[in-house]
Amino acid sequence: MPERGLAHLDPLGGARVTELVPKEPTHRRALARCRVLMAPETTGKVASNAITKGDVLGTARIAGIQAAKRTADLIPMCHPLLVGSVHVNFNIGDDYVEVEAQVETVDRTGVEMEALTACAVAALTIYDMCKSSDRSMSVGELALWEKTGGSMGTWRRPPV
Repeated sequence: MPERGLAHLDPLGGARVTELVPKEPTHRRALARCRVLMAPETTGKVASNAITKGDVLGTARIAGIQAAKRTADLIPMCHPLLVGSVHVNFNIGDDYVEVEAQVETVDRTGVEMEALTACAVAALTIYDMCKSSDRSMSVGELALWEKTGGSMGTWRRPPV
């Protein structure tokens, strides 16, 4: 780490990726969630697979998995890593679809960004597939809920 204490800056203040070489690979896992808020009629259509563009949740699941695997291509200081598993699941409420993404690896850096990216892209895919039915939708509440592994150990978001 540079003398200034900022891992993504070199001693002259230029951008750089964090040095991972001295770290040992460990099992790491991250869980992220977000919500796509929508009209109750839209959630009904999603639940009954009646959106005209097709299988909303199946498509969003694939999009989230792809996004987790491509996170380093999207986030400039994010290290590419071997994604061991990605699970994208959904919970349909009265006026929302909750997206949950869990990513695991055995590597030298965590998978928080991969889980958050998977969650966000899955939510955006839901939005894209449902926008002709509901222009009032919004995506929000994107947050890391849990991470395990690495030198920092386990972290869980406190209950609200």
